[in-house]
Amino acid sequence: MAEKATKTTTDRPRLMLLDGHSLAYRAFYALPVENFSTATGQPTNAIYGFTSMLSNTLRDEQPTHLAVAFDVSRKTWRFDEYPEYKATRSKTPDEFRSQVGLIGELLDAMRVSRFAVDGYEADDVIATLATQAEALGYEVLIVTGDRDAFQLVSDHVTVLYPTKGVSELTRFTPEKVEEKYGLTPRQYPDFAALRGDPSDNLPGIPGVGEKTAAKWITQFGSFAELCERVDEVKGKAGENLRAHLEAVKLNRRLTEMVKDVPLDAGPEGLARPAYDREKVGGVLDALEFRNPNFRERLFAADPGAEEEAAEVAEGVAVDGVMLAEGELPGWLAERAGEPLGLASVDTWSLGGGGVSQVALASAEGAAWFDPSQVGEADEQAFTAWLADADRPKVLHNAKNVARVFAEHGWRLAGVSMDTALAAYLIKPGRRSFALDVLSVEYLGRELAPADGGSGQLAFGEEDDGEAAAAEALMVQARTVLDLGDVFAQRLPEVGAAELLHDVELPVSALLARMERAGIAADRAHLEGLEQQFAAAVQHAVAEAHAAVGHEFNLGSPKQLQEVLFGELGLPKTKKTKTGYTTDADALAWLAAQTDHELPVIMLRHREQAKLRVTVEGLVKTIAADGRIHTTFSQTVAATGRLSSTDPNLQNVPVRTDEGRAIRRGFVVGEGFESLLTADYSQIELRVMAHLSEDEGLIAAFTSGEDLHTTVGSHVFSVERDAVDAEMRRKIKAMSYGLAYGLSAFGLSQQLAIEAAEARALMETYFERFGGVRDYLHRVVEEARITGYTETLLGRRRYLPDLTSDNRQRREMAERMALNAPIQGSAADIVKIAMLRVDEALTREKLASRMLLQVHDEIVLEVAPGEREQVEELVRREMAGAYPLRAPLDVSVGWGRDWESAAH
Repeated sequence: MAEKATKTTTDRPRLMLLDGHSLAYRAFYALPVENFSTATGQPTNAIYGFTSMLSNTLRDEQPTHLAVAFDVSRKTWRFDEYPEYKATRSKTPDEFRSQVGLIGELLDAMRVSRFAVDGYEADDVIATLATQAEALGYEVLIVTGDRDAFQLVSDHVTVLYPTKGVSELTRFTPEKVEEKYGLTPRQYPDFAALRGDPSDNLPGIPGVGEKTAAKWITQFGSFAELCERVDEVKGKAGENLRAHLEAVKLNRRLTEMVKDVPLDAGPEGLARPAYDREKVGGVLDALEFRNPNFRERLFAADPGAEEEAAEVAEGVAVDGVMLAEGELPGWLAERAGEPLGLASVDTWSLGGGGVSQVALASAEGAAWFDPSQVGEADEQAFTAWLADADRPKVLHNAKNVARVFAEHGWRLAGVSMDTALAAYLIKPGRRSFALDVLSVEYLGRELAPADGGSGQLAFGEEDDGEAAAAEALMVQARTVLDLGDVFAQRLPEVGAAELLHDVELPVSALLARMERAGIAADRAHLEGLEQQFAAAVQHAVAEAHAAVGHEFNLGSPKQLQEVLFGELGLPKTKKTKTGYTTDADALAWLAAQTDHELPVIMLRHREQAKLRVTVEGLVKTIAADGRIHTTFSQTVAATGRLSSTDPNLQNVPVRTDEGRAIRRGFVVGEGFESLLTADYSQIELRVMAHLSEDEGLIAAFTSGEDLHTTVGSHVFSVERDAVDAEMRRKIKAMSYGLAYGLSAFGLSQQLAIEAAEARALMETYFERFGGVRDYLHRVVEEARITGYTETLLGRRRYLPDLTSDNRQRREMAERMALNAPIQGSAADIVKIAMLRVDEALTREKLASRMLLQVHDEIVLEVAPGEREQVEELVRREMAGAYPLRAPLDVSVGWGRDWESAAH
């Protein structure tokens, strides 16, 4: 078992040196590239793996000094001396090459020193810095996947060598090198020269392996001594040594690391400064690394974290009171004209919940009460204040509060500020909208009472625990109020004040009602599907065992590899560090390449297993009222789209028979007549036509003919009836690809065609639709000047990397600039449509109600006798949501369940 690297304590400066290319390459093969990419197709697996390894190593080793070395190219002094050096290495994958520069950008944001010197390899730079640092009394740690670095190991230099992807490092000390090879670190390059290195195209000696090489070095003491006494080596091995001696001497010269590379900085200049946290956050946002644990690990290693934390105020003192029965009406009356911050302690689960504590805060004071302990007058005063639209209220995540307050019969109106939504509009895509994070960032103070408790509260003889809880909640209410003041100033600066008040806040209130309503579920139908999918999984397992002739674990990649490529001898798929890949794409490829039934069975097994898990999750979320109450979020997608969780209804398949069967489990509820679904036809492409003002594309929409066929006839220069299914498929992918900012590489991957063909397809498209080309060029150039893109409603997305010197980062930002206005405008239009439909239902005094918004589809529950009126209302309000040049087209369907209501 590998010996894991663990931190050792020392008072000396500690320099950590990383071989950037070596580690990034290992990360690239350790993580499947198909699972790590941005929405625009930029691969990120090497970046993610490298950064994760770096975060963990910084945490464990806590270096005081840090540098990363990269190779410039394969043409170094070793190539000059031996042109065949590394000649057998395969071409660097394009998916990897594009990530190296992005790693450099992240390191720059972290203010990590990095080196890349023409004519030298990264290990030469590392050897130079390690030698200099050791001479200065530093402790040195070298993180690399190149075993040649073992020659640098000493009592003060340790190599951390990845032994499992980049997640496990083995600590090579002098003792560990001797244990592993029976040699001292100083003897290692002699041993390596005799052994040869196929990865570097350094030939070994026929018939001489590692054991013989190590025996010779041990026997003769060094390579130089072996050369002097080469005639003493007997047998066939000796003959081969003498025959290849000159080649081995060349190996020895090439294996020796250079220790005097001219560098711009020495060890003293590599002290770790604080991150540029804003830039680091921007890079992570651009790479779409939103995993909070991943980010926390990286930021926890920031040398400036403690300093930054020290500058943050410990908390805020509040002049608060725990209200007794009968005191709430007077407290509210004294603050009749003031906006109040509101915070509560509540619970919500499966469509129900309650409130146990409420705190209110003004600029001058705060109050707390327990709703279960107040009198009738208090209840009436609080209910009236909550429902008064003229009494401004500031909340954090107002939707969640409105949803659970309604359980007490309290209606929330007059929300003038939601600090979570405001933070989202000011900086969409940020890593956290938590109140404590925003308090530190915008107010410069912790979300806590000053000095752990101000002692200013009029608590009388109250219980200490209850008093502490009350003070903490009042601090939250005051923090929300103060943040509201800050955001009220910031929102106009980013052009988002109207977007908050006219769109996001009303949508928040609507979503709260939708979440409370939920959608009725046919439990028996869903449980039957769960059993059906479970049986299908077991059937697939039995089929797989029968196809192979013995049992094996279908969930074990290792066992599946052994069966597919060992026993069955099927064609090899893409090689990874853990063997040949068996992901869905690989299995589909195998199914096309061979007649064996196992790949097809495995695909079916995985599909049925995923469906079983989906349905099982749905059944578990059916509440006591027989309905499923999903939770919507407005702050997840930077483009403004809504997301759904607990359960995630966007995970329900739409286009498969199984998915349609699942949708039949969502039914009309008691007291209602039917479900009605409505969505827009090709809204992203209509937005693109509107923004680009391309007359040809607008005409294609207004012709009434099939859009993709009409566009295909223009692009391929054929009559409409000559546009076949394959042409239409390419045009559809092309059109939506442009709306999503897809690159030629991304399009080629999607269509399974060569990048050159995808590029030619795009160029032909632009020749026919020049307005689209001009718009896409214009939007990027304008964003380069302003620093952001805007939707039709003014929703901004800031893209500082548009002016980056790094090509990969710049191109990624350019794709986002293409994507954000189109996707964001579509999301804004859907939200306006939801509000218009809801307002019309109220205005026309209809009992029908909105239940869901999933993938731009709106689902309503229609009351008896209202179907025709609701359908007309929905078509009218949705079509009029925004005046596009390519008019909005609405599709509507209705039925007793979600599937039968499809259109």
